[in-house]
Amino acid sequence: MSYKKLIPCIFIDEGKAVKWFDNREVLSENVVSLAKYYSDHGADELFVFDLSSSDEEHEEAIAIMKKISRAIRIPMVAGGNIKRQEDIKKILYAGAKRAVLNFSKAISFELIEEAAKRFGKEKISVSLNDFDALFKQQHLIEECSSEILFMHRLDLDSVMNVTDIPCVVLTDTNEKSELFKILKCPGVKGLSGAYVSRTTMDFVAFKEQCAKENIKMTSFESMMEFSEFRLNEEGLLPVIAQSYKTGEVLMFSYMDKEAFYNTIKTGKMTYYDREAKRSKVQGEESGHYQYVKALTINCDKEALLAKVEQIGPACKTGNATCFFQPLVGTDYDGTNPLQVFETVYEKILERKKNPRDGSYTNYLFDKGIDKILKKVGEEATELIIAAKNPNPDEIKGEISDFLYHAMVLMVERGVKWEDIIKELAER
Repeated sequence: MSYKKLIPCIFIDEGKAVKWFDNREVLSENVVSLAKYYSDHGADELFVFDLSSSDEEHEEAIAIMKKISRAIRIPMVAGGNIKRQEDIKKILYAGAKRAVLNFSKAISFELIEEAAKRFGKEKISVSLNDFDALFKQQHLIEECSSEILFMHRLDLDSVMNVTDIPCVVLTDTNEKSELFKILKCPGVKGLSGAYVSRTTMDFVAFKEQCAKENIKMTSFESMMEFSEFRLNEEGLLPVIAQSYKTGEVLMFSYMDKEAFYNTIKTGKMTYYDREAKRSKVQGEESGHYQYVKALTINCDKEALLAKVEQIGPACKTGNATCFFQPLVGTDYDGTNPLQVFETVYEKILERKKNPRDGSYTNYLFDKGIDKILKKVGEEATELIIAAKNPNPDEIKGEISDFLYHAMVLMVERGVKWEDIIKELAER
């Protein structure tokens, strides 16, 4: 049995999150905060749908999707009001992992082939309201998409006899027996809808209930028990936290049994506080959480290496890492490309969030996208001119200027270096 996902959905109407199954009753006034709640409390992925009725509202929904993408740490799949290729492009550029084409609308049949060629079928999902649409458009769906989203409960056994494409079921039922039945279907990779989209949803608790039903849920699962580790004289396991992006060592701490299993269960690094004599989630007071990417034990099973996504600074002093005080030499590789790019990107992002008087970066943001694009174009032209000259120093300087302005554009449009690296790796 494959692992299953819990995927809450947000329907955006007039800038608010609404209950699609409940006559668009407002679920939350703050869409981004709701998305962040889902992300921080154990959701595996997020669906976002635009229910707008005008082009102006559609653009507002795209802008909200962009903000959501910046705020959450889980993949976002988005759709709604897609009428042309440009709409698909905007949704993907807003940070969506895939764009959802609604196959209850004929326009989607015309868009999907070109979209698959242009962006790749792995970037396209299809939403269906009934089995008949799947049967009639089976070839098109299988050739041009990588996921099917069923907008209500169907006869899933029949569906799985027709297609091998993984599917997600979005249902309005709150009956757990029905939800378990959906998740147990072999072709279903995820559950969405009313139950998992509640504003108080406890994803961890529901996954534990699913486990009792022999449903494997997407979560961390240790290959070793805590009792197998060699602990220090205090009965604690030393832990080194490292940035999964740059490899930078962030901090050193300890885990007891409770902290270890809470880390596994929640996906947030939890340490044993020797002063408070209790386990604490890293960042529970500051919001500077560490999200687990991988845990590795050393050869003697006496020290844990945690590769994490760090939110904000890791150190209580406000420094990015606890290892900032040099003693002999320096361990910072100033030429590490990714580390440099990430550092500059974060500084540009900080300027956007907290403007400073006299800042050139803030000048660009204040002038808006047209000014930023103009500067990117100018720097690209200057780079071309420099490349015609024999002096390589000119090229280095112009490339640096171009990359800086490109990063301003990335921040303005919500594109991260992580997104660029993934895109390059897929090519």
